[in-house]
Amino acid sequence: MTAPLNVIILAAGKGTRMKSDLPKVLHPLAGKPLLSHVLAAADSLAPEKICVVYGHGGETLPQAMGRPELAWARQEPQLGTGHAVQQAVPHLNPAAIALILYGDVPLTRPETLREMVMIARGGAIALLTVRLANPVGYGRIVRNARGQVERIVEHKDASPEELAIDEVNTGIICLPAGKLSGWLSRLTNNNAQGEYYLTDVIGMAAAEGEQVIPCHPSAEWEVLGINSRQQLAELERTHQANIATALMAQGVTLIDPARIDVRGSLECGRDVLIDVNCVFEGRVVLGDGAQVGANCVLRDVEVGPGVEIKPFCHLESARLGARAVIGPYARIRPGTVLDEEVHIGNFVELKNAQVGFNSKINHLSYVGDATVGRRVNIGAGTITCNYDGANKHRTVIEDEAFIGSDTQLVAPVTVGKGATLGAGTTLTRDAPAGQLTLSRVKQTTIAGWQRPVKTK
Repeated sequence: MTAPLNVIILAAGKGTRMKSDLPKVLHPLAGKPLLSHVLAAADSLAPEKICVVYGHGGETLPQAMGRPELAWARQEPQLGTGHAVQQAVPHLNPAAIALILYGDVPLTRPETLREMVMIARGGAIALLTVRLANPVGYGRIVRNARGQVERIVEHKDASPEELAIDEVNTGIICLPAGKLSGWLSRLTNNNAQGEYYLTDVIGMAAAEGEQVIPCHPSAEWEVLGINSRQQLAELERTHQANIATALMAQGVTLIDPARIDVRGSLECGRDVLIDVNCVFEGRVVLGDGAQVGANCVLRDVEVGPGVEIKPFCHLESARLGARAVIGPYARIRPGTVLDEEVHIGNFVELKNAQVGFNSKINHLSYVGDATVGRRVNIGAGTITCNYDGANKHRTVIEDEAFIGSDTQLVAPVTVGKGATLGAGTTLTRDAPAGQLTLSRVKQTTIAGWQRPVKTK
């Protein structure tokens, strides 16, 4: 029978160098907390249980994550990594394999962790190590004459010969939970930092004849932790570069791979083109042949095939039909659904609007809480006056209507099929189908009037 998996995530650190009141593991990477990335990797392994060890920030962390199914163990005070894992032991299944992760190491790939779990289920201890050109500050992996892992020595406790070792400990370990409990109970804090080191467990296990098998990440960034805002920014760019590489491998054209930010998920069809400085948040889907111009922000948007989004547009919680043209400088707000071949032009804002096939709103208009039919033309400066100060009301514009420039439609109101509204109209009652409706005051010229002159 395969041993179940329990995951321990150490997330109790203060993050002093972050200089922030926010717990370090709640700082965002690619739009979500560092801890969320680690939890996602853990979730992919289908564990029996996940226990998060927390401390600094108090209940802020459990509340922010919103994961009631997780086990939470508080470490107070913080006396080292070994002490942190001790807090999680009561939550563990003694028959399980325990995988120890870190809440500030967000980019470890699930594939790497699966390899470690497989080794541990085979009866050995899996230890994730990496070779660094500059290993300063890391614990060194000490091997015996046969090349087997013998122990880990922390940087502050290492001899000059041990400091010359370039293979370092990442802290990520997978081992039997039952044996882990016994080794933890024997830890001491007789070291340079006066802490209970989790790394001492490796020396105890090796001394008892346990096989310790080193595993290695595919790249150094998999095991990089975050202790400062500079490191956070550097790892953000690394992560975004990895996303950009994957998108281009799928056939997406990125005008500059260094200038894209994906803060959620981005699904792209064939022959998609993305210009510079675009931000994608939540779940964004771009259909075949879609083009996104420079400096656009898309959040939770579905974009149909052949859509062109011109520069400087902001779209949120909307659906765009095939071959629609948006922008430049358009804002599409939540609840908006555009049919095929709709044109939304510069400085147009839509909110909770449904716009039918081949309709056009090309200039300087606000259309909110509205249903717009097929082949409708809405002129520049049109406003749907949908809010009466307490409630929202809906405007209906039926197929093939023509709305003249500078028109205000005071909802609730309906414009009939094929109707025309003259420029400058303020519509307060329904406009009948197929007819011209307008409202204008009589034009007057006042003879002899003079413009006021500023008093000196």
